Amino acid sequence: MEKIEKVLASGNSHATVNRDRSVQRGEHGALDLKLSAPGLENLEFIATELHPRAEQLFAGAWSACYTTVFGIAASLKKVTLPSDYSVDIQVSIGSVGKGHCLGAQFTVRVPGLATEVVEEIAHLAHQICPYSKSVRGNIEVVTNIVTV
Repeated sequence: MEKIEKVLASGNSHATVNRDRSVQRGEHGALDLKLSAPGLENLEFIATELHPRAEQLFAGAWSACYTTVFGIAASLKKVTLPSDYSVDIQVSIGSVGKGHCLGAQFTVRVPGLATEVVEEIAHLAHQICPYSKSVRGNIEVVTNIVTV
């Protein structure tokens, strides 16, 4: 697996499960994307830039899937997640020698749970998520856990 030597461009996404339709939406110059995922009808990405780059779109699609699967993995582990858990994904394209490759960095925020528990759920979610499966062994994926 190749690792990025120099980042050329990145796309970020932030996914939470929106259960409140009165939540402030994106500002002017931003694009709100409402994506659906099995079992979650209110998964929204708020304030994505207009004219998103491919890295942003891939990060957005991956975070919609992974955030859903993270909830499924938690239920399989019999762990109740707080309503404000979230997943940030940064997908970067970079140079490696004379070529290019992708890399991804996840920040999984689950306030109030033990770090070890969240790490187990995150690992299981990567085993289940179709996007994570499709890139496994092909790109570097780093997962950071935040529990405060």
